Amino acid sequence: MFEKIRYRLLIANLLVIALVLTGFALAVRLVFVRNLKQQLTERLITLGQGAVGNAEIDNGQLQVENEFLAQKIIDKYQALEWFNTEKKLVKQQGDYTPNAPLDPQAVVEIQTGKPSIQSITLPILSTESGKLIGYVRVSQLLDEFDETVFQLDIGLGVGVIVAVILSSAGSIWLNRQAMQPIEASFHRLKQFTADASHELRSPLMAISSNVEVALKYPDGMREEDHEVMSAVISATEQMTRLTEDLLLLARTDRASTMTLAPVNLSDLLYDLVQLYHPQSENKQIELTANLEATLFLQGDFASLMRAFTNLLQNAIRYTPAGGKVKVEARRLGQQLRVSIYDTGVGIAPENLEQIFERFWRADQARSYDDGGSGLGLSITQVIIQSHGGSIEVKSTLGAGSCFIVHLPINAKA
Repeated sequence: MFEKIRYRLLIANLLVIALVLTGFALAVRLVFVRNLKQQLTERLITLGQGAVGNAEIDNGQLQVENEFLAQKIIDKYQALEWFNTEKKLVKQQGDYTPNAPLDPQAVVEIQTGKPSIQSITLPILSTESGKLIGYVRVSQLLDEFDETVFQLDIGLGVGVIVAVILSSAGSIWLNRQAMQPIEASFHRLKQFTADASHELRSPLMAISSNVEVALKYPDGMREEDHEVMSAVISATEQMTRLTEDLLLLARTDRASTMTLAPVNLSDLLYDLVQLYHPQSENKQIELTANLEATLFLQGDFASLMRAFTNLLQNAIRYTPAGGKVKVEARRLGQQLRVSIYDTGVGIAPENLEQIFERFWRADQARSYDDGGSGLGLSITQVIIQSHGGSIEVKSTLGAGSCFIVHLPINAKA
């Protein structure tokens, strides 16, 4: 039980840490990439402004006076293009130019794909008249930018993974430290429950024996005293069943009394069905079985008998006269599946997750007057899980329930 709690705490801690680190990494990446783009844009604007000053009008034609930082532009994987007012290319420096035609309205453009290029278009204004005389488009190959972002992603991803791994080790240690006092307290409580249940058996047996003797020789006993004695012995029997259930539950939790041996589950279920046939007939309930022959598994016979007895008793107890109870068992690969159907009162959907809790009872369907202790399904679940199996329930209120048990053929003690 505590292993599952520790596992769930570890998963929850790792999910929270992973979400926090991922959010932090995304924020860092967002800020870094935005600043990197801004720096790139500013560099291109600066280069474009220099190219603007290198152009002039001569006889109505746009002229570029001389080579403008040609080698430096080539080395930095940049390109310059000068256009006249008719958007016709006048001069070009560098090879990395966009494939798209000039669009003066789009100040910043990014060409995706291969190659990936960012370009900025600036107007060229006459120094004398201030009129538009052409355009300059400055471009930058984004391979270096993309490589920088890729390296950043790798660094952040590896950092998050390493942090989560280190955090998992720390979480395991912290969970173990936090759970130790809880486990110790729980084991002490189980031991107290087992000891108290064991010690209560003797006084309860003494009370029951003396009351039975008194009822056996009723001479001189008033009628009302006889009724009181009958109520006492009924309450004593109920308390005895409760202490037996508590003792069994405490012992089963420790899983130290389980003795594994070959068990023919078909025979066990068949004997149970035959045992409860008279009770079902008295309640006018149709009890049937559909069992595959020789369903063997490694298990503890007494524990399995108790588990399926609880399920069958519940099915009969909460099925009204005229209803049906059916037991099915078959093999599915390396597991055995047992299904116990009934057409009883059913369980409300909101109560399905609570039925295996200790002492839980649905208000409409369960009462201490029926002689149950409220521990039957809890005991059944513990026994099934101690065999490495699982139990689930499907139910419709007012229509019936189906308890489904899966047991591995080779259980491990």
